Formats: sequence, structure tokens, C-alpha cells
Amino acid sequence: MRIVIFSDTHGNFSAMHKIMKHNGNADLFIFLGDGLTEFRRLRSHYIDSKMVAVKGNCDLDPELPDSNIYKLPDGRKIFYTHGDKWNVRFSIDKLYLKAKEEGCAFLLFGHTHCRYAEKRDNMLILNPGSAGLPRDGKPACYAWIDISYSGDIYNFVDL
Repeated sequence: MRIVIFSDTHGNFSAMHKIMKHNGNADLFIFLGDGLTEFRRLRSHYIDSKMVAVKGNCDLDPELPDSNIYKLPDGRKIFYTHGDKWNVRFSIDKLYLKAKEEGCAFLLFGHTHCRYAEKRDNMLILNPGSAGLPRDGKPACYAWIDISYSGDIYNFVDL
């Protein structure tokens, strides 16, 4: 199972479209906020793709949650959030403890516009960076996770 994760596009629809074109066969797309206007537009073009999203601090949507949990077919759970409500610019510890409390195997967050990956106590913690406005001196990017019985792998992909 391939999961594509992207975040912080901030109006860059072409970046989202490029991600979809390169990953059309992915099983799940997770958008971590700050670009819901273009995400909704993207979803209308790719109606057959499974897509979920949370709102970011720049998104005005009273109905979309700040964070959510997605249950995978194998029973494992993904906690995903934009991250601003969890002060991820300073520490991910509070967010990690919440995901652990929820029994999640994966923790995904955005907001910092910087790529990040860590394995902590068998939990993969990942920030895909920004597909629109990176702040880590690297190109705009997204990430993917391949879920398999032999082990999970991930990668960052420059746009």
C-alpha cells in the first residue's frame, strides 16, 4: 500500500497536480493543510483517488478537523494533523504522546515547511516538508510511505 503525504502548498495548485500525476496509482493521499482551496479543486479532478485532509492554520474551514486518525486495512492507525495547534515548531513531544496514546503506528504533521523523519518506539514520525514554500533550504517536496508486511519504508521526493 502506498500513501502519499503533502502539505503547505499555499496556493500552488500546479505542485499538487504534479504530485497526483506522478503518483496516480497510490492507495491514499493525505493532505496536511494550508492549501485547502487548491486541494478541493484537485479532488474534483481526481474523483477516483482516495484523499483525506486536515485544515491548517491558514485554511478557513469550520467543518474540517485540525487532526484526525486514519485506520489502515491491517488495523494500524495514522495520526495526521497540520501541527500548529501542537506547537511543532518547538517540539513534537506533545504530538508524539497524543499519537502514542491513540495507539498509532504513524504520526504525520506539517506546518514547519521543513522535511522531518524519525522512528521513535516503533512509530514513524514524518513531516513531508512543503510542496509550495519550503523553509529548509531544500526544494519543494512531498513524501510517500510504502506499507508492507516485510516493513514500512518512506522517501521524500523533490518537486
